[in-house]
Amino acid sequence: MSTVGRPHGNAKYHLELCRCLVCCRAARGYENNRRRAIAYGRWQPFVDAEPVRAHVRALGEFGIGWMRAARLAGVSTGGVSKLLYGDRPRGLAPSRRVRPETALKLLSVEPSLDNLGDRTVVDGTGTRRRLQALVCAGWTQSELARRLGMNRANFGRTIVSGLVEVATLKAARVLYDELWRVDPVAAGVPEFRAVAARRIAVSNSWAPVGAWDDDTIDEPGAFPDWTGYCGTPQGRRVHYRIGVPVCSPCREARQSQRAA
Repeated sequence: MSTVGRPHGNAKYHLELCRCLVCCRAARGYENNRRRAIAYGRWQPFVDAEPVRAHVRALGEFGIGWMRAARLAGVSTGGVSKLLYGDRPRGLAPSRRVRPETALKLLSVEPSLDNLGDRTVVDGTGTRRRLQALVCAGWTQSELARRLGMNRANFGRTIVSGLVEVATLKAARVLYDELWRVDPVAAGVPEFRAVAARRIAVSNSWAPVGAWDDDTIDEPGAFPDWTGYCGTPQGRRVHYRIGVPVCSPCREARQSQRAA
């Protein structure tokens, strides 16, 4: 049996019959720990696999595939494959039990943005709103595209897209945090181009930076608060006073008030 590939240790000692010094020490240490745990009533070589399997599947629904989850957890892809699908060539069903350390590592992988691959496609709501808000501030789309390392055509699609890649989402967040308080003209954007950018934003009813709350800008159901009263009957009057077209939440609030 080949001894190439599997790292030296307890598994190689038992599965590949390697008797090198490293494997022998690992096997002896494992056996000593096992006996000690049994003596104290703490021996638990395996745990139920179902919660771990459910967690890996939930990660997959979020966009973290099982192979990526295995890599993030630092466990073998073969073990996770058997956890989910069993060993089909040998006719074995999915694992019913797993090692506690394997379970802990997999359960520690969180469904977070940082764990998604850069090419994973996700909701583009927050990215779209951030880029549009920067245009409202006077940043030209060409300049924003340059700073993101995108060509102008791709940026034009991104700023209105419902879906974006994770790498684009992260880059847009960084750019927004960097520029939202910066005067584009002071940063080198010609004034006439900044004026034109603002006009484009107005014509498209894009919301400015101040209309968004950082805690909700990524939520599809959130709406921009143009007036400080948006979504209430008072918001409609403020819209007229500041010269901003009435938004849908204010219009609906006014209609609800009239119908009451």
